Amino acid sequence: MKLTRRQWLKGTGAGIATLVVPLWLLAEEHAVIEMRGTPRGERIWFTPQGLLVPTGTVMRFSNKDPVNSHTATTYHPSLNGRPARIPEQAEPWDSGYLMPGEHFDVRLDVPGVYDYYCVPHEHAGMVGRIVVDPVENLEWQAMEDSDDELPEAVTNALPSVESILHHKRVIVEN
Repeated sequence: MKLTRRQWLKGTGAGIATLVVPLWLLAEEHAVIEMRGTPRGERIWFTPQGLLVPTGTVMRFSNKDPVNSHTATTYHPSLNGRPARIPEQAEPWDSGYLMPGEHFDVRLDVPGVYDYYCVPHEHAGMVGRIVVDPVENLEWQAMEDSDDELPEAVTNALPSVESILHHKRVIVEN
């Protein structure tokens, strides 16, 4: 039996649909945090500075600053000897230096609070916090109680977990 063009297209389309639909169903959540700065470089920041995401979200850190390179680095002893400020079971990450226009992706599979900073700009308060839901109350309260381990510019710049849970996105006006 010879297939007509219409029958072939119909069969091929159905075959492609069965391949594509499972990929669509498995699509991951994505969220973007931008690295920003003023044209002369006197102010730098992450935006949003606080973000609530579901477990399994792929975070993209995107350098939208026209003049500065930045990093997205978690607070962790294995990275620059910093205090641990991510869930105990989570893997720390460091994007390395991202030039303007570059990005870095990391998947967050462990619920909890993740604090991160830009290596060359931490002293200027370029920090952020991601809350991966569902987060346990005791964990983040203990983290906020240990804020004295960090420079004052950092503790002043980090949004509270309660604020992130309430607003879902915390953007600092710059």
